[in-house]
Amino acid sequence: MNRLDHKIPPPVIAILSLLLAWILARSAPGFECLFAARLPIAVVFVIAGLVLDVSALVVFRRANTTPNPLSPERSTSIVLGGPFRFTRNPMYLGLALMLIGFCVYLGNPMSLIALVVFVAYITRFQIMPEEHALLAKFAEPYAHYMRSVRRWL
Repeated sequence: MNRLDHKIPPPVIAILSLLLAWILARSAPGFECLFAARLPIAVVFVIAGLVLDVSALVVFRRANTTPNPLSPERSTSIVLGGPFRFTRNPMYLGLALMLIGFCVYLGNPMSLIALVVFVAYITRFQIMPEEHALLAKFAEPYAHYMRSVRRWL
């Protein structure tokens, strides 16, 4: 286990990634790609991310298991319904969609570096340790789920 595993809440990582996207966009003004539809497109991505996050939380609540990403060992069941049918990590995917929306709004492709950093960090320090904890707790049923449903999309 790494000292960064499950230490920083994913929403904090998302906020830091938003800040990084903004800094990257402002530091490379020559790459700006401003277009009229960027605001509505950004809004669609943000709303899609919010819907995905909320639907995942609702499914967790209905399953009476913890949505707390910092303590996956407290999970009481493997959640298979709702958005968990097509992604093992709908809440992280929702955060990524919101970050994409912000990057689109910024109108600078350089800001997408923050998305890469977000996905890499969440995968390494959040998702992979969660998978290890859930495999230890649920064994083959979770291994089957991992084989059946992709990590992101």
